[in-house]
Amino acid sequence: MMAICMGVVVVQGSMISATQGIGVGGMGFIAALCIAFVLAQFNAMSFAELSLMFPNAGTLGTYTQKAIGHFPAIVAVFAGYVVVAMLALPAEMFLVDAVINKLLPGVFPEKVIPVAILVLLTVTNLVGADVFAKVQNLLVFVLVCALVLLSLCALTGLAQPSPSITGTPVVWSFATVQDGSFLGLIALAMWLMVGTEYICPMINEVQKPERNIPRVMSLALLVMLGIFSAFAIGASNYLSVETLTTSPLPYADYASAVFGKEGLLIAAVMGITATCSTINTVLAAIPRMLQGMAENGQVFPQLKLKIKGTDTPWVAILFISSIVLLPFLFFSMSSLITLVIAASTSWLLAYVVAHINVMVLRRRLPDFPRPYRAPFYPLPQIIGVMGMVYIALNNSPSPDMTAMVYKITGGILLLVSVIAALWVKFYMKRRLFEADFD
Repeated sequence: MMAICMGVVVVQGSMISATQGIGVGGMGFIAALCIAFVLAQFNAMSFAELSLMFPNAGTLGTYTQKAIGHFPAIVAVFAGYVVVAMLALPAEMFLVDAVINKLLPGVFPEKVIPVAILVLLTVTNLVGADVFAKVQNLLVFVLVCALVLLSLCALTGLAQPSPSITGTPVVWSFATVQDGSFLGLIALAMWLMVGTEYICPMINEVQKPERNIPRVMSLALLVMLGIFSAFAIGASNYLSVETLTTSPLPYADYASAVFGKEGLLIAAVMGITATCSTINTVLAAIPRMLQGMAENGQVFPQLKLKIKGTDTPWVAILFISSIVLLPFLFFSMSSLITLVIAASTSWLLAYVVAHINVMVLRRRLPDFPRPYRAPFYPLPQIIGVMGMVYIALNNSPSPDMTAMVYKITGGILLLVSVIAALWVKFYMKRRLFEADFD
């Protein structure tokens, strides 16, 4: 369960975000990371309460259907998860190509290794949850060990003492915390604290979910806070602000600075296992979301087909694998970056909807069995909604990109909304915002 909760967030993109954040903000980024941790705990509370109220594979689609209707349920899952996977995973696969080419230049043809990884993990997910879990445990164990080893050596100087930095060193000052300018870094820090809700679609595979789901989501966030804080602080001991903020693969420069030539091998292990872990988690969780939605009539019924004996939703797994593969084959990394940022902004919608679901269901179904109740209700939900809206409004890395990001995000939401509205009205023959407790 820990491996699943950490499988989406400990990726190459988050390692790059951590190094960029510490380069830009220093102590201010650590403060922003702590606030992001609190907001992520609020997100986890809402998802834990909802998943244990309705413990099935549909997750956010099921919760939203029962709270505010089928239309927002379809929009939240597709905009918040399916579209994000379709655009973000190819970007991770391009980074795998980059780190392998840096380690072994010219040895492998372009795009072959990432495609092989995707095919292999598709097969392991089709085999069943037991095989998925074994693979996921191994991937996250190797990745976390590499991250911890690099961070400890960077903090202590065990491998080699930190050098005299050529360029601008990271400034460790509380000035950005005191004047509030660090708040602008929360959006960047938040991407190091998302994704623990990917455990929810696996709820039927989890032992004692009423105890373990809330506990593991909270613990995973705490572990990630510790890992990323140490990782970022360690990087500041070896790399200049210029390298931290402008290098295409700053974690590779970081590992090389700490371990010398051998560091590139460690960086490759980190990069490949991070991407494998993310792909593996997405191929396990999102198809089960779609399976649950198909059982509720919210998507094509073929997506609920399962393999006898393993209960794996094979059509949904192949569907997600295919929509990840196509952008990787036909787009470039540069053309995907803005799309990824825009899609990630729509991910925040899923958290907003989850908080709204909790508040609506607390009012509509006050006596419904809740094995877990989010504490301090409704403060986590209200603050959580405000936090996600703030991050969505500050998600672009530069003002020049902001307008384009919002246009693409709006386009994604509009397209998904139109399709969802037509589906609910004409296929399901339901009202758009009609709560459905069937």
